Amino acid sequence: MWRKQFAGALLLLVATSQYVQSQQPSKVLCYYDAANFLIEGLGKVSLADIDAALPFCTHLVYGYAGIDVETNKAVSRQPNLDLDTGKGNYRTVTQLKSKYPSLKVLLGLGGYKFSEPSIKYLTLLESGAARITFINSVYSLLKTYGFDGVDLEWQFPMNKPKKVRSTLGGVWHGFKKVFSGDSVLDEKADEHREEFTALLRELKNAFRSDGYQLGITVLPHVNSSVFMDIPAIINYLDFVNIAAYDQQTPTRNKKEADHAAPLYELSDRVPGNNVDGQVRLWLTNNAPASKLIVSIPTFGRGWKMNGDSGITGVPPLPADGPSNPGPQTQTEGFYSWAEVCAMLPNPSNTALKGADAPLRKVGDPTKRFGSYAFRLPDSNGEHGVWVSYEDPDTAGNKAGYVKAKNLGGIAVNDLSYDDFRGSCAGEKFPILRAAKYRL
Repeated sequence: MWRKQFAGALLLLVATSQYVQSQQPSKVLCYYDAANFLIEGLGKVSLADIDAALPFCTHLVYGYAGIDVETNKAVSRQPNLDLDTGKGNYRTVTQLKSKYPSLKVLLGLGGYKFSEPSIKYLTLLESGAARITFINSVYSLLKTYGFDGVDLEWQFPMNKPKKVRSTLGGVWHGFKKVFSGDSVLDEKADEHREEFTALLRELKNAFRSDGYQLGITVLPHVNSSVFMDIPAIINYLDFVNIAAYDQQTPTRNKKEADHAAPLYELSDRVPGNNVDGQVRLWLTNNAPASKLIVSIPTFGRGWKMNGDSGITGVPPLPADGPSNPGPQTQTEGFYSWAEVCAMLPNPSNTALKGADAPLRKVGDPTKRFGSYAFRLPDSNGEHGVWVSYEDPDTAGNKAGYVKAKNLGGIAVNDLSYDDFRGSCAGEKFPILRAAKYRL
């Protein structure tokens, strides 16, 4: 009898433990790239501009610090903006905790936007002395300015761009790679993998007495299975932000437009280039679901359509490089959600022609791949554009995926590219709000 009672009690304890774990509040990491404050015009975004987003965030990641190649120290990329000798943003951003006591403010280091030479990050790993110098400098920044931890966006070498192929073409390409060796990104990958583990272990030990948080962001096109010993590093990390976006971009894939941030894998695509594929990679390597964060972009990627693009707009389709820049982000092939929203049909653009004519929106009733919109080229072959983008609906779908999988939460990247003025529907930060509500 006692055995049955003990077994029943044990089952109840396990069930209760699982329930409590599933009820842990989800993280909402909100990223803010301070370099957007330096943009002139509509793209300028200050700390005051993101204040309305902070009640929805559990963490604010302020970026981005970099590495001084001469000293191996972590340093501000914009000292005139960040340090006390300048505008003092480091202190201003950490003082936001007095207004939002539950908010954790982390320092973002590395980043994806800057595309710094990965050799700098690899060389630092190779020297124990360099790692110590780096760790001491990170600790000093956190301690001096009151940050709660650091998010490392380590710039490992990225995979080479791949063209979408039919099944037969994909098999032939894989056969060729065995002999061509073009898959080798880093001759010392095994060494750097071990050294990255050592770096995270040493950082965690340095942070332990102060309780600083340590997280990493897996940047797009960085192969986790090559550069990260997942079972070895996961215990040193408070979270792993999986940046499963920009799977196709007009700068990497100039001649082929496709979904930039699909939730699930489409047919005849590069395996793993989607949110679910990246998440499953970490789960199958014994990473706890509770530590995995899914990054949701607040922007779209745009290509120029040409005469070979066809008329249906169905991806993948031939393209002609990045589309023209928008007025806010001022970057070819890159649009904030507010810029995308302004290009979709609305009362102010329905009668416009040429480069100002509205795009045709194609939604995603399957909730698996994402929305896109396009405008066919005119009779002169001009003004054609195809855009893959995130909107509040698709962001909500991804948050729903996170909830269903009992993952650790979401990351919104970047607050600057969400509609921070509320110009689209009158509500500020609609992508952040939609994702937060679905959690």
